[in-house]
Amino acid sequence: YRVGEELGRGGMGEVFLADDLSLGRKVALKFLSEVFTGDRERMARFEREARSLASLNHPNIAAIHGLEEAEGKRFLVLELVEGETLAQRLRKGPLSVEESLGICRQIAEALEAAHEKGVIHRDLKPANVMITAGDKVKILDFGLAKAISDEMQSVDSSQSSTITEALTRPGVILGTAAYMSPEQAKGKAVDKRADIWAFGCILYECLTGKRVFEGETITETLAAILKGEPDWQALPATTPQNICFVLRRCLEKDMSQRFHHAADVRIQIKEERDIVEAAAPAKRP
Repeated sequence: YRVGEELGRGGMGEVFLADDLSLGRKVALKFLSEVFTGDRERMARFEREARSLASLNHPNIAAIHGLEEAEGKRFLVLELVEGETLAQRLRKGPLSVEESLGICRQIAEALEAAHEKGVIHRDLKPANVMITAGDKVKILDFGLAKAISDEMQSVDSSQSSTITEALTRPGVILGTAAYMSPEQAKGKAVDKRADIWAFGCILYECLTGKRVFEGETITETLAAILKGEPDWQALPATTPQNICFVLRRCLEKDMSQRFHHAADVRIQIKEERDIVEAAAPAKRP
């Protein structure tokens, strides 16, 4: 690989643009932090997770091509996805209902495919949703939150809203505060319904331009998730009733009352998009 410019960095490590010289393509290399590459047992666990994640093959999920080592550094070889993140797009304001449904339908399809393979994202948020040419969606870092959860011990809450503490220890939290499900906020074990909660947070934010639960600190944000209720009045008046129903079912604090499957969300959104398209005036030739 010929390593180029830095694309970003986070708690897991640094990401660089690179040329794959053997296959003649551009890729992203995510160099893993030495915080957790120095422990053989932890790295062996990460390798097992990486192999599972590499099996995901879906047009809306950014692919993991491999886990490599060079000059004493371990790095993931990732599909290079060019475009803007959903977080960047939302900084310009809320999206139209049609645009929101188009993007969120693709997110739901990706979740459905991953969940069928037993892979949960665990850190789904607008910053992990890349929008490419033609409004095609690619979800980044699928499943990596679990892969690094035993390695990242803590995070300075004054510097980041991402909390990635060890999943196996009691009372710990994994994810990004504003998009955490109540069970994540309590440090409990999670399943695919945590992703469905995060999906609801994203759909709400697309429609309103603001986060459904937010505070000035992580503690206030988590308190809002556990005790607060969404401001349903913030939804545009043009929001279809069916989509309001989807939001309420995704953002149920009681896991048993939340949608259990991403397929249920996808079907509801597809039906609504079909209704919108059928009602649209026919274009003149």
